Amino acid sequence: MSSKVFKTAAEALQGLTFDSMTVMSGGFGLCGIPENLIAALRDSGAQNITAISNNAGVDGFGLGLLLETRQIKKMISSYVGENKEFERQFLAGELDLEFNPQGTLAERIRAGGAGIPGFYTKTGVGTVIAEGKPTMEFDGEEYIMETGLKADVSLVKAWRGDTQGNLQFKKTARNFNPMMATAGKVTVVEVDELVEVGSFDPNYIHTPGIYVQRIIEAKCEKRIENMTTRDPGLGRGERGSA
Repeated sequence: MSSKVFKTAAEALQGLTFDSMTVMSGGFGLCGIPENLIAALRDSGAQNITAISNNAGVDGFGLGLLLETRQIKKMISSYVGENKEFERQFLAGELDLEFNPQGTLAERIRAGGAGIPGFYTKTGVGTVIAEGKPTMEFDGEEYIMETGLKADVSLVKAWRGDTQGNLQFKKTARNFNPMMATAGKVTVVEVDELVEVGSFDPNYIHTPGIYVQRIIEAKCEKRIENMTTRDPGLGRGERGSA
């Protein structure tokens, strides 16, 4: 059996990138994003990318790197409010956007990975989200049809993985990464810790290695998107002066 383990992000993406490809990129805000693989995708030079991701990173980091180099043609996203370059390109008509309610985006990805071409949901009925989409009535209520999503390559970030690609995720990083791992023709993963097969309990494997084709161990910067603090001297229910 050929090894799934690669030394670098660039090596892991070799032969997978091309112009007009569709890429899924995991993460929630800056939590659990495959930051090394995103940088390698930028360096590959692939153009006119359709990127499926909950958000668009921030200026200068995450998918923001690909927006700065104009490699992304279209975003299929839920939340994009932290990226000024995204806003500028969208308002200038330089970037296409397919906007989704967050739960709908998650279910579209899950459906794509499960081989489900479409499903009906009440979310978005009567709004711009429903424009141009087929509708159907169930139990006297209107639903809109959403389609499943798939990608040429899924870029995934996990906490731990073994050499056969079995993965464990930590906390919020588990929101989109596991379902994206199932929805890519090829899934490439970066992990904080790469271990041998059998190093962790099979009952606690979140994504089986059958979905993973390539994996790297990589150090991540792990930026904090928004840091909020409070005066440690304040007790519960107390407020500081304005």
